[in-house]
Amino acid sequence: MERRWFVGPPSAVLVGFGNKISARSLAAQCSVPTIPGLDRPVSELSEIEPFIAEHGFPVIIKASHGGGGRGQRILNGGPSQDIAAVIREARAEAKDSFGVDTVFVEKFLPSPKHIEVQILADKHGNVIHLLERDCTIQRKHQKIIELAPATSVPKHTRLGMQDAAVRLCQFVKYENAATVEFLVQDDEFFFIEVNPRIQVEHTVTEQILDIDLVRAQICIARGATLDDPIVNIGSAPTAHGTAIQCRVTSEMPWLGFLPSCGTITHCELPAGPGVRIDGYNMFAGAEVTPHYDPMLFKCIVHASNLDSACAKMISALRATHIDGIESNIDLLQRILQDPRFGRQGFFTRSLDDDVLSTKMKEPTDDPTSQKLLSFLAETTINGSQIQGQIGGPESLRKLGLPRLIDDVERRGAQDIHTGWRDILLAEGPKAFATRVRDHPRILVTDCTMRDAQQSLLATRVRTVDMANIAPDVNLAYMKAYSLECWGGATFDVALRFLHEDPWKRLRSLRRLIPNVPFQMLLRSVSGLAYSSVPHNFLKHFVSQAVSNGMDIIRVFDGLNDLQNLAVAIEACLSAGAVVEAAILYTGNMLDAGCKYSLEYYLGLIDVLVSTGAHIIAIKSMSGVMTPEAGRRLVSSIRSRYPSVPIHVHTHDASGTGVATMLACVQAGADVIDGATDSLSGITAQPAMSALLAGLMGRQDEPEIDIKDVRAVDRYWAQLRLLYAGFDARITAPDPDVYLHEIPGGQLTNLMFQARELGLGSQWEETKTAFISANLLLGDIIKATPTSKAVGDLAQFMVNSKLTYNDILARADSLDFPDSVLDYFEGLMGQPFDGFPEPLRTQVLARSGRGRLRGQASANLPPVDIENVRRQLKLKYGDSITDTDVCSKLMFPDVFANYRDFLQKYGDISPLPTQHVLASPRIGEEMLLPNSKGELVRVTMMAVQPQGEGEDASPERTVFFQVNGRFRQATVKDASLQNRNKRQQADLGNPAQMGSPFSGQVLAVFKESGTQVAEGEGILSIGAMKMVINVSAPADGYLHSLDATVGENIEKGDLLFEIRSSP
Repeated sequence: MERRWFVGPPSAVLVGFGNKISARSLAAQCSVPTIPGLDRPVSELSEIEPFIAEHGFPVIIKASHGGGGRGQRILNGGPSQDIAAVIREARAEAKDSFGVDTVFVEKFLPSPKHIEVQILADKHGNVIHLLERDCTIQRKHQKIIELAPATSVPKHTRLGMQDAAVRLCQFVKYENAATVEFLVQDDEFFFIEVNPRIQVEHTVTEQILDIDLVRAQICIARGATLDDPIVNIGSAPTAHGTAIQCRVTSEMPWLGFLPSCGTITHCELPAGPGVRIDGYNMFAGAEVTPHYDPMLFKCIVHASNLDSACAKMISALRATHIDGIESNIDLLQRILQDPRFGRQGFFTRSLDDDVLSTKMKEPTDDPTSQKLLSFLAETTINGSQIQGQIGGPESLRKLGLPRLIDDVERRGAQDIHTGWRDILLAEGPKAFATRVRDHPRILVTDCTMRDAQQSLLATRVRTVDMANIAPDVNLAYMKAYSLECWGGATFDVALRFLHEDPWKRLRSLRRLIPNVPFQMLLRSVSGLAYSSVPHNFLKHFVSQAVSNGMDIIRVFDGLNDLQNLAVAIEACLSAGAVVEAAILYTGNMLDAGCKYSLEYYLGLIDVLVSTGAHIIAIKSMSGVMTPEAGRRLVSSIRSRYPSVPIHVHTHDASGTGVATMLACVQAGADVIDGATDSLSGITAQPAMSALLAGLMGRQDEPEIDIKDVRAVDRYWAQLRLLYAGFDARITAPDPDVYLHEIPGGQLTNLMFQARELGLGSQWEETKTAFISANLLLGDIIKATPTSKAVGDLAQFMVNSKLTYNDILARADSLDFPDSVLDYFEGLMGQPFDGFPEPLRTQVLARSGRGRLRGQASANLPPVDIENVRRQLKLKYGDSITDTDVCSKLMFPDVFANYRDFLQKYGDISPLPTQHVLASPRIGEEMLLPNSKGELVRVTMMAVQPQGEGEDASPERTVFFQVNGRFRQATVKDASLQNRNKRQQADLGNPAQMGSPFSGQVLAVFKESGTQVAEGEGILSIGAMKMVINVSAPADGYLHSLDATVGENIEKGDLLFEIRSSP
């Protein structure tokens, strides 16, 4: 029969030492000193009043059946302290922690050291001490660092504790291992308790005595004596050197020691002579849960003296690398480096309120962190995380730079470091405008970084690729009027799709391009949003733009609304910007029946000049302004306002862009817009080289060297191959532009939006529907945000198979896109000839919206910017900046999603685009920048295969090597997550509502079982900036609503059902 041995003392001893009150009594019986206190339980204030009268305050209430600080309360006798209530709290906590509410009282020692003596006793009456350990360094009664021997206590005190511990264990006839604990105050020691076992910190005793306490316990339990060679305990133990133990825990000291749970993604533990690790589950993939002790492992070092052991421990902690969870390693290092450790000046409560325990951990996050690996894994498993990408790059080669600085200096160019921005900074906006008008040469604006890439590459060009070429652009376009590089859709897209901060882009480019003025596009009172923003925020936003490097602000309004324009122009003037007041050109001015006539445009100009704007801009968004129309418009303005500079902008969708620009120059324009050759033409601006060649030989030809322009263009030609997944691949001019009038900056985005909505094969139908949508809305000016309303309505019509007449007939029963509702409500401004009726009234009635009177943003209350800043800091910390506040107010949901992305993946903006738009290949070595700008080596080593079967886990792990260290990241395979298809709505059942398009659930307004009325909003769905609120098709009760926010849905998926009963 198998025999078993109990490892520990007899049961009577366990009972005696099982609570602190009886243990104090046993200690007193053998003359072991105890802290003055009551050796009986207390429950009322009256029971401790005599003790307090004799010993005074402070005193401490302690739980009799446990430790760790639970059930302990200090009574200081202050007038505000309710002692009776404190006793009740201590008893309740003791009951909750140990199952017994017994507490007792002792005199409180203000600054003690915590020393414990290790005891071994055999079954034959032999008892020996194995020296002592210093456990003084604690936080809230939880030990952190232990060392042996306890040289911080005088030798005679240590000998006294050793003798007392042996005497006590002999008195109770102890067997096996015990830990006798003392507090030492002013060299006087006091017994506190006996733990009838070895402690977590027994390791330091083992190291200085070269013994195995666990083995000795087992041998003693089986009958061995202390002098048995198998136990290996000498009669007079002698310490060899000093040992230190650090408890490494999964806690965050800087957040009040909150636990840190999760998956360990990388683990390297120290090793070497004199270094010992006790722990388990310390490997990549191990789960750290909140359900047990937070200790991860113990690190023990042994050296000849305290200083050497301390240095060895610091080195061991520095060699420890744990990713995926947080730890207290930073705190441990700070304690060991504190002068108090070397002189052993800590006492048990030193760390309770010490800055060492609360100091924030130094940030270590960089592009080699787990967040970045998670991003690379996500790209590997689920494809590009840049929404709208169709296919991969056509070339992944590093983009070659022209080294233009060498060419310019070799040619001996004069005055190469003075540009128009230098003039602006020296003389101010008004003088700048005068200098522009008086300048004898034609000036040009390069739109590549904003409008051109928006028009041809869906606004997806990342900051890092602009920054790479920026110094060469500064030289090539030194004498240019401006670079259009910010504003418009770039702001929204940077946050929403590129996961970048647009303000960082502005500041980065400003540093790299110091001499050329920057130009941005502002959507009048909408700022950069899609409907009006409060006046005070608009002023704050443009002020921040100027402070961060913007020079020229081109202000336009989607409806040429003069009231909106006046508000925005005033805001820009007050910010100190050069203000271009733009009129939007649409239709055919030369057609006698067109409501947008020459007189209409000149009427706009008259008002805009009176606002004090420095420059007048003509903006032909879709490129329908013909050369003759441009010539007549510019010459008329020049004749009426000879001293006002004129800036002309057009897209080249019709193929007449260069001719139109040259005609405008001939008529008196001062500045014309173009784009680098490789990103020009079609929906973008005319080619810069073509414009320069067309003006070559004239006395007023631009001071731009066409060779420099072409040198820079070679970079953009390579970039277009890299961004092939966003290229609309429009290969020829579109003569239909004179019919549909889709703005060039919108056309490619509209194509991508159509693909996302499942309408990619119906592009021709979408263009036709755009014509109908424009007429339904009143044949309006089409520029953001009004162009978005027309585009959303067009796609809504194609998606729902609705004609022009269907819309008119069913307007009071359709759920229109949000942008259409915003337009009809008046949030985008007022058409000069009014809204179409009765369509407007019917649409607003269905949605429950009213109509704004007067200037749209005047109805909006001021926003409390400081309160928004405070709220953001509460949520995200003190790193929040003024520009973060602007981003939050301009696009609240988009900013929140961007911050969520940062939290999950970190800042991906420094990553080379090759590793963002294409997943890494197994074995491919990537050089990625860290937070210091240094390159680190990352190699993807392996990818976990996709699981098979219906029950396969969607989680897959990708394995990396980072600077030689193996690490991993686990993500969910979207293709496996989406295996369970939603039920499809029955098209023949009018009570069932299917999703109108493929997208994502943005909000859910109701719950299943709720009674709803026809037209009442149930949920909202969005895709590629298009949002639709889905309403109840009839009165009744809501059923089968199981959609959740963030869920991806397909067109036709059942969203909910309306029934007549609950």
